[in-house]
Amino acid sequence: MTQNLASASGPIAFQGLRGAYSDLACRTAFPGRETLPCPTFQNAIEAVHDGRAALAMLACENSLAGRVPDIHSLLPESGLHIVAEHFQRVEHCLLGVPGATVADLKRLHTHPVAMGQVRRLIETLGLQPVIEFDTAGAAALVAQAGDKADAAIASELAAELHGLAILRRNVEDAAHNTTRFYVAARDRLVPPPGPGVMSTILFRVRNVPAALYKALGGFATNAVNMTRIESYMEGGVFSATRFLLDVDGHPDEPGLSNALAELGFFSDEVLILGTYPRSLFRG
Repeated sequence: MTQNLASASGPIAFQGLRGAYSDLACRTAFPGRETLPCPTFQNAIEAVHDGRAALAMLACENSLAGRVPDIHSLLPESGLHIVAEHFQRVEHCLLGVPGATVADLKRLHTHPVAMGQVRRLIETLGLQPVIEFDTAGAAALVAQAGDKADAAIASELAAELHGLAILRRNVEDAAHNTTRFYVAARDRLVPPPGPGVMSTILFRVRNVPAALYKALGGFATNAVNMTRIESYMEGGVFSATRFLLDVDGHPDEPGLSNALAELGFFSDEVLILGTYPRSLFRG
């Protein structure tokens, strides 16, 4: 993270309970920073707006589960700006009450996305899946129940916070399981043009033939690298589609500036959600 972000005062808000992977992402990206758990993404955004938090750590996509739909609809209307990105490796732990062994387990509690990432473990151990609101909440429930037959899939941090034993580490099916987060703030914090900068853009194309093809053509002709594009319906109307685009570059640089100008010819909405340093995780 940039020095300006690291030195900004105030907690960083996240969606979930203490010990959730979003909490872990906050602590990893901003060591020693106070974290603020929020029930929903909307609550995390509101915490930044009303000054209870300086930043919000908002999950936007996962290498296994794909995009996080809530962010696509909430962030454009939030009034916040993306000021950084963070990639958090998801290392699932099998947690049980102290004294429990793997042989004692019968039921496995966790969030549905995490449940889908540990299918081999469930099959191998013959466990009954029990869906919970989130991973940290599952850990809390197992700790409260105190039954050796119950286990949770959650983080090492959740085990520490709820006094659970780690029975197995790294039980996820895929070793590349990683979640990407947007770090959002009230004020824009735009780095100067140069290498290692990227931008997130929201646009809506007019409902005419080949509009998307023409809109994206400017990025190709101006040699702007696209790292992500997502489409989603707007307001439940099938004919109205918004696109979220991550690209390398700064809007003040000629390549991206020209591409955005061309995009404007074919879109009735172009919004830059943030320009920020490219994470070193990308290589």
